[in-house]
Amino acid sequence: MTDPTNQPLSPDVVDKLLKDTDPYLSCDDCFARIDEYVEHRLADPTYQDELMDVHLSGCEVCAEEARTLTALLS
Repeated sequence: MTDPTNQPLSPDVVDKLLKDTDPYLSCDDCFARIDEYVEHRLADPTYQDELMDVHLSGCEVCAEEARTLTALLS
C-alpha cells in the first residue's frame, strides 16, 4: 500500500507554495471584501485591488469563491 502523504509535490503545487503573497491579506479579510471586489470587476474589468488580486492569485479556495460569485452575478 502506498502512503499518499509521502508523494512528491507537483511543480504546480510547489509554485503555489512559493508564491509571493505580499502584500498580505488573510482569507477572512478576503471573504469580507469579496462581494464588493467582484461587483467592481463586473462593472469594470480593468478594476484593480492589489490586496485582493495578490491573495486570489495564491489562494485557490478564495479564488474559487470569487469565480463562483462572478458566475452567479453575471
